Amino acid sequence: MSVFDAIRARRSIGKVKPDRPPRAKIERMLEAATYAPNHHTTEPWRFFVLTGQSREELGELMEQSLRHRMAETSSEKAQAALAKERHKPLRAPVVIAVASVRPENPKIVDIENVEAVAAAIQNMLLVAEEEGLVCIWRSGDPARDPRIKAFFGLDPDEHIVGFVYVGYAAIPRPERIPAPFQAKTRWLGWEE
Repeated sequence: MSVFDAIRARRSIGKVKPDRPPRAKIERMLEAATYAPNHHTTEPWRFFVLTGQSREELGELMEQSLRHRMAETSSEKAQAALAKERHKPLRAPVVIAVASVRPENPKIVDIENVEAVAAAIQNMLLVAEEEGLVCIWRSGDPARDPRIKAFFGLDPDEHIVGFVYVGYAAIPRPERIPAPFQAKTRWLGWEE
C-alpha cells in the first residue's frame, strides 16, 4: 500500500472488536510516530499505551473529570453521562495517550511541539492503516484535565494531544469524499 493509498483509505472508526492487536503492530505505529518532523529535533512526544486494567483506571479519572465539570450529578441523565464517560476507554482494546512535553530549549515555542506531536499521531494512524488496524483520534476535556495529566506523570502545562483508540474494525468503513483541494487552495506567484 502506498502512502497516498493509506491516506485515502484511512477512516476514523470508533467501533472495534475486543481482540487486542499484537504488540509488534503497536510498536510499529510508535516507531513511525518518532519520524515526524519536529523543530530543533526535540522529539517532544511521549506515548502511554493502555490495555486491560489501566483503561479502567483512566475511565474512572475521566468520570471524575466530568463530575467536576457538571453543575448537577444526581439526576438520571447525569448518572448516565458519568457512566458513559467512565466506559469510554473500554471502547477499544488499546488506547494510546500521546502527549507533548514542555520545551526545554527557550528558543522553542510550545505550539511547535504540539504540532510535531500531531504529525506523529498522523504517522501512527497511517501505519495502523497499513497494518490492518483502525483508529480514532480523540481529545476533548479529559485531555486538558490536570488529574488525567498527573495519571500519566505530566505537568499541568504539558499537553495530551490525543487519545488514539486502536483495534480491528467492527463496522464497515464509511465512504468519505472530501471537498476538492482546489476549493481550499490559492496559488500565489505560481507561474506555469
